[in-house]
Amino acid sequence: MTEPADEFSFLPAQAADAGLPGPLPHGERRRIDLPDGRVVSGLRWWFDSPGDRPVVTFLHGAGLNAHTWDTTVIALGLPALAIDLPGHGDSSWRADAAYVGRMLAPDVATAMTAWTDRPQVLVGQSLGGLTAAAVAAARPDLVERLVVIDITPGLDPNAGAAQIRRFFAGPTDWADRDELVEKAMAFGLGGGTREKAARGVYFNSRIRADGRVEWKHHFAHIAAAASDGGDRPATDADAGAGSDAVAAVLGEAGWEDLAAVRAPLQLIRGERGYVTDADAEVFRERVPAASVLTLAGGHNLQEDAPVALAAEVRRAAGKD
Repeated sequence: MTEPADEFSFLPAQAADAGLPGPLPHGERRRIDLPDGRVVSGLRWWFDSPGDRPVVTFLHGAGLNAHTWDTTVIALGLPALAIDLPGHGDSSWRADAAYVGRMLAPDVATAMTAWTDRPQVLVGQSLGGLTAAAVAAARPDLVERLVVIDITPGLDPNAGAAQIRRFFAGPTDWADRDELVEKAMAFGLGGGTREKAARGVYFNSRIRADGRVEWKHHFAHIAAAASDGGDRPATDADAGAGSDAVAAVLGEAGWEDLAAVRAPLQLIRGERGYVTDADAEVFRERVPAASVLTLAGGHNLQEDAPVALAAEVRRAAGKD
């Protein structure tokens, strides 16, 4: 695939794919250094003036990065912030590989404190949703409203997410990005077209000094280690190798965080996503003050239904 001029070069194509006439937002890469030497990175978006501060903050799911929200931000039309969770995108990996909401929340709160000037509509998808709940519980001053997308703490760790674990289990480096695009399309991932898959691979990979390409996020390397370092094809057994870690992400602490949230809370699930009707009913019982909405799309609603999702986020922000 051809290397783009910069990480924002895809915006016109993304807008065209979604049927959005514009205007396009302006974006800039931000980073903040943490006391332990790690870095948290993110994207700040604005439409009118560089001085416009974010009113919405987005947190992505496991194995993704801040650019997963690009089309949603275009449709949103509001100044926004999208943060690379630790271990993803341009943010540093954690040495302890503790990628659970309560462990990620302090880094997210540090970035939000530095890059926002008012309580946010905090939107989190999958792992980002559980992290967002942990942020809202611990730092209510940062959150005006909470929107959780297609995740609840009680999900079966061996259900829908197993395919993603199989996808990332295997080799940790590749000859070029085209190989990764082919793999994504073989798994039915990447948005349905080669062009969209290539964009996703570009945002989620990096070229090493030796010319080989590797995934940016730590999860691929963890999954590969679980499958004997990638020496053999990934199997269903490998997909379950990380089940204990996934179960920790989806455990009782998530329910405790959701119960502690005082901001208005909404769960938005995908019609073909990971949250089943039964999961949604449990969510209603355990978080009775929250509202639940279903949109047409899969687990990654920000990519499957960015315009419809943006409309709901605008409503949460009081703009419609």
